[in-house]
Amino acid sequence: MKDKIFGILQRVGRSFMLPIAILPVAGLLLGIGSSFTNETMLETYGLMRILGPGTIFAAVFEVMSEAGNVVFANLPILFAMGVAIGMAKKEKEVAALSAAIAFFIMHASISALITINGGTEAMLAGAVTSVCGITSLQMGVFGGILVGLGVAALHNRFYKIELPQVLSFFGGSRFVPIISALVYTGVGILMFFIWPAIQKGIYTVGDLVLNSGYAGTWVYGFMERLLIPFGLHHVFYLPFWQTAVGGTLEVGGRVVEGAQNIFFAQLADPSVTKYAVSATRFMSGKFPLMIFGLPGAALAMYKTAAPEKRKAAGGLLLSAALTAMITGITEPLEFTFLFVAPALYGIHCILAGFAYMLMHMFEVGVGMTFSGGLIDLTLFGIMQGNAKTNWIWIVIVGIGYFIVYYVLFYYLIRRFDLKTPGRDNNDEVKLYRRSDVDARKHGENAGEQGSDNDRNTDIFRNHSPQMETSRLICEGLGGKANISDIDCCATRLRCTVYDAALVKEDILRASGASGVVKKGNGVQVIYGPKVSVIKSNLEDYLEGDDEKAVIAVSILSPVTGEVFELSSVPDEAFSSGMMGDGIAVLPTDPEITAPVAGTIAFVFDTKHAIGLVTEQGIGVMIHIGIDTVKLNGKGFDVLVETGQIVSAGQPVMRLDLPYLKKHAPSLISPVIITELPDGYKLRPVKTGNVKNGEEILVVEKNENK
Repeated sequence: MKDKIFGILQRVGRSFMLPIAILPVAGLLLGIGSSFTNETMLETYGLMRILGPGTIFAAVFEVMSEAGNVVFANLPILFAMGVAIGMAKKEKEVAALSAAIAFFIMHASISALITINGGTEAMLAGAVTSVCGITSLQMGVFGGILVGLGVAALHNRFYKIELPQVLSFFGGSRFVPIISALVYTGVGILMFFIWPAIQKGIYTVGDLVLNSGYAGTWVYGFMERLLIPFGLHHVFYLPFWQTAVGGTLEVGGRVVEGAQNIFFAQLADPSVTKYAVSATRFMSGKFPLMIFGLPGAALAMYKTAAPEKRKAAGGLLLSAALTAMITGITEPLEFTFLFVAPALYGIHCILAGFAYMLMHMFEVGVGMTFSGGLIDLTLFGIMQGNAKTNWIWIVIVGIGYFIVYYVLFYYLIRRFDLKTPGRDNNDEVKLYRRSDVDARKHGENAGEQGSDNDRNTDIFRNHSPQMETSRLICEGLGGKANISDIDCCATRLRCTVYDAALVKEDILRASGASGVVKKGNGVQVIYGPKVSVIKSNLEDYLEGDDEKAVIAVSILSPVTGEVFELSSVPDEAFSSGMMGDGIAVLPTDPEITAPVAGTIAFVFDTKHAIGLVTEQGIGVMIHIGIDTVKLNGKGFDVLVETGQIVSAGQPVMRLDLPYLKKHAPSLISPVIITELPDGYKLRPVKTGNVKNGEEILVVEKNENK
């Protein structure tokens, strides 16, 4: 049961990522727009003449402010649609539409009951608000999440439903918005009666949190970092940011719930002279960590790296530190010491708690979108002025945090010989790995499985590195049939599987993952910021043709040399594919051998080209050089004749390389597939230097064709 709950929470957490992802853009628009339409700020910096009211710039910034503000004002419906998309397994666009319909119907039902029961005057003060123009209860993003989760459950249950023939038009995905509308009419009626009690409970929790003082702020900061390895931090902080758990405050004549909502409401209100620390206490603690603390840890790891590896480690660590400082994305650094030394991560969590607590104590009123990097500090701290935000304390405390992180991590790494980047025996220096030795061992095993000895029996080889990564992930998760659903957050592929015992961590690491977190049927595979591309490629792979490609024929290099793509050949007849698909080799050795076993179909009179046909009917032509037909056979010594049966690797020609280099425009030699029967497809497998007899192409056939 515990593992099942974890898996559900993981899926809920990742579904929050879509609506959360829009917050940085909305925050930038609102931050820039509000800053440059604030007359106090303009007077402070002497910009009234250029940017003041009545100027074209003032109009532009006003539009930006409103464009950003509308996102924060309508987060409930964005969460309804985003959560539904994130939780739906298939046909996510139907889930999004159904969630929007259900959201409006739920609030319209509540609005009708408010009117029936005496209107807003009969409701408790602060209990009623306007939701997308509908008078309804103040449910905040909880209302959106309630819709998103419920609609996703209905969608996953009914999107393939088959109705009786007379109603069949309304079956399948068309049934989802219908059932959602009916269900959420009932939910709206139910919420009218039970939400006031729930809301009272939320307010009680919020009051408890707000009255917990500095100790409560420390616990919040500690837990927010502690839950990152489990992927549950979004589930933890979202109620504080978006609901009354994080407090309520009247801003501009309306009651606003949630720490982040309060901050951005105040940001958009030019009459606010100081931002509420009761709200920003749940955000401002990130800044000393992201901008100062983790870069200090990175410097400590750089200084403790072996001298011969320090340069390589420095490049990686500098990049990761700058990413943390500027954007607030910290996982490349955090997972480095999480996996090589969990104790360091524990210390990091403790220090994180103190960072939040110190910002609370010094009344720092700087909010953020979600990152806590220099961009947010500039927009929501520095540009707002120290009088409003006390942002200077971030720098003061941050400098101390940089020193503490550097000294403490430097000492612990040296004292306990922790294997941070550049301190192990591995030749490769990389970030965020659980164990370099373990990763190298698994990588070698994966390499052996794909060795040359197995080439002709590997039935899963793909056309690109991206597809190979997807194949490994699929295999590591126990195969297509074992994958329930996939999604991702900023750095992790988040998957749910049917049978966790089938998951192979070594294969997942061989796919390029830096770590794997398993809990029940939930699996998180850590790839870093490129994970969204990996997810998309994996979805394409899983939705692709289920037929397995078996290698029918391996095409070997007929000569030692260098392999090029066919498009590199300086002859349009070949480079355009007019003659057929294939590859090209630049010979460095005079011996030409048969690339496949078969029958010699032809030998040109000018000896510069030879054709073969395999028993499957696949035609292969070796064309030596470009425009070598004009040499009339000089420089070529053909060793076979038409109709002769040859084996792969058998010599068929010898070249006079000095003569050909002098008289041929180019020696680059296309190897062309001139005939390819139905059901077969060609795939290149080699570029760069190649030896005679080494595989350069494979012709594959689908198993069921």
